[in-house]
Amino acid sequence: MTQSVVIGLSAVIVAIRAGEAVVLTVRPHAAASDRGSALTGLPFGPFDPENHRTFEIALREFVSEQTRFDLGYVEQLYTFGNKGRDTPRAEVGAGAARVVSVCYLALTPNAVDTDAPDSAWAPWSRFFPWEDWRQGRPALIDETIAPALRTWAGTDEERLARARLLFALDDAGWNEERVLDRYELLYEAGLAPEANRDRARERGEAAAEPAALSPALGEPMLSDHRRILATGLGRLRGKLKYRPVVFELMPPEFTLSALQRAVEAIVGVSLHKQNFRRVVERIDLVEGLGRMDTETGGRPAELFRFRRELLTQRPAGGLSLPMQRD
Repeated sequence: MTQSVVIGLSAVIVAIRAGEAVVLTVRPHAAASDRGSALTGLPFGPFDPENHRTFEIALREFVSEQTRFDLGYVEQLYTFGNKGRDTPRAEVGAGAARVVSVCYLALTPNAVDTDAPDSAWAPWSRFFPWEDWRQGRPALIDETIAPALRTWAGTDEERLARARLLFALDDAGWNEERVLDRYELLYEAGLAPEANRDRARERGEAAAEPAALSPALGEPMLSDHRRILATGLGRLRGKLKYRPVVFELMPPEFTLSALQRAVEAIVGVSLHKQNFRRVVERIDLVEGLGRMDTETGGRPAELFRFRRELLTQRPAGGLSLPMQRD
């Protein structure tokens, strides 16, 4: 018997709010009970080949319907189709069909309250607390994650090497782009709360949604939505360096300090202030407005704007990351 396939669409929607990078989350309702799910997920909905001309049009429609939020910048992220994904089938009317998710990354300068039931903005660090190095190396890596990974790895040198490389153990360097690889390692080691749930369901056993194993291991999400979110965050961190996408997260007028805080919030590291400003000057994509921002509560700072018109005139690169060293 041939199993049918249903195409679903997922969205990683990122904004900056109060200097923090946040993502839009939802709690879908079960059809039978009309109760919101125990775990949050990403906006997710079906693609209707009869009524949707493109995937992106469908994505924009269901995100607006679910969250009352209208998307701006959107790009396709990845397609997830592994067997046993346990995508919430009720959301797409899939029944016993296998669900393939086409996922998108969306950026917006306004994390406006949606006023939609069971949707909310949440900081990405709630799901990946080990990724935030803005105040230095997170203590939770050495206190919780490293011991658990070493116990799991035992004498397996390949496992130990992966743990050292990904979580910067034993003086290894930190690569901020490898968000997905770190989550996948925790999942493989059974340290991601979703792992035991998914393995039980693959065996055909009933399994409730998991609770967080500890604050250090992050908050679980529906289905494989935390894997999708990790993919989106890693893509965004990498893309900042070769395309000017950070400006899609900025309001029309901003200070250079606000721009730096936005970049730091995404990449999870602190940057050298003077060197960052030199980087911004070198790419020549912002211009001063000759006016000062007096609402910061501190010393007035000059306001700038993104010279979006230059994108049609010449290739534009991203921002290198001048790290703040201790």
